[in-house]
Amino acid sequence: MSLIPTLTERVARARTDLRLGLPVVLEAGDTRALVLAADGVSDTRLQAALAYGAGVLAITSWRAETLRARVYDGDLARIELRQDATAAWVQGVADPQDDLSQPLKGPFRTVRDGDPMLARVALRLVKSARLLPAALVVPLGTPAQADWTVLPANDTGALLTAPVAHQAVVSGRVPVEVSAAGRVHVFRPGDGDDDHVVCEIGKPARDGPVLVRLHSACFTGDVLGSVKCDCGPQLRAALATMGQDGAGVLLYLSQEGRGIGLANKLRAYALQDQGFDTVEANHRLGFEDDERDFRTGADLLKQLGFSKIRLMTNNPAKVDMMQSHGIEVVERVPLQAGRRAENADYLDVKARKSGHIL
Repeated sequence: MSLIPTLTERVARARTDLRLGLPVVLEAGDTRALVLAADGVSDTRLQAALAYGAGVLAITSWRAETLRARVYDGDLARIELRQDATAAWVQGVADPQDDLSQPLKGPFRTVRDGDPMLARVALRLVKSARLLPAALVVPLGTPAQADWTVLPANDTGALLTAPVAHQAVVSGRVPVEVSAAGRVHVFRPGDGDDDHVVCEIGKPARDGPVLVRLHSACFTGDVLGSVKCDCGPQLRAALATMGQDGAGVLLYLSQEGRGIGLANKLRAYALQDQGFDTVEANHRLGFEDDERDFRTGADLLKQLGFSKIRLMTNNPAKVDMMQSHGIEVVERVPLQAGRRAENADYLDVKARKSGHIL
């Protein structure tokens, strides 16, 4: 194997660079641009980037709608950056936490000419790093510096939307409360993202439908016992049901906050405290209703030899996704648990806006 990093490995490196506040470079033919994440940008690095020329702040159309910024590019808007722009202004545009107390961030001048492709890939890249979906994009008229991570824009954009391969790392026996025959498997995504965990309860057969729970990690609900959601009770109820049945499979996927990451989920919680529901909060942050990739669950099940499942879920989208990626869902098993006064509105929104059957 060559010691030269592949594109997938360079993209993983770029995610780390962006989280550290470092720039990456996107190239398309003779065109290149310097990209910085708006999330956490400093005045020093902002001004260093703008020294290369006038740039734009790329935001999603959801965020633009909140800011009343004109959208000419369909799924995103490119806001012109002034040379005297400050990090505080950039972060104020990217982060909605002060929208109600400081509503006048404009007026904004949004770009309507030119190809928005580099800005679109930049947004996908910062989003994949679990940062706010807002990116500084500055045209670069000089060659990239030797220590910058440089990525081909078209190939990077395609890679960020492609299915991710997962490698089985290790498995071991872990007796759990509901079954002395628990077994845990760890899978590592090929794109450098966080590991996923699969727990077998009992000894589920591979030649028939197995009881499965596809559960996205929820630190606040699963670990802290938060009553803002129903995740913790659903997790425990699913395991208890598997224990009673004698067999089952729990897929515990690293997709916190419907795929936006823990920090952004807590930002959404802060917006909910301001009166917005869970979907509205995601949109104000610039995210879709749900950013998870359920193709991961199908891949892990196939690797473990399962092709037919009884899926414990209230979300029909999970059923459709499993079916469309080669996993036969012979039954949807309702999972009613955790409803209480503190999360009743949250669950009602999931039913009304996200199609959950509650």
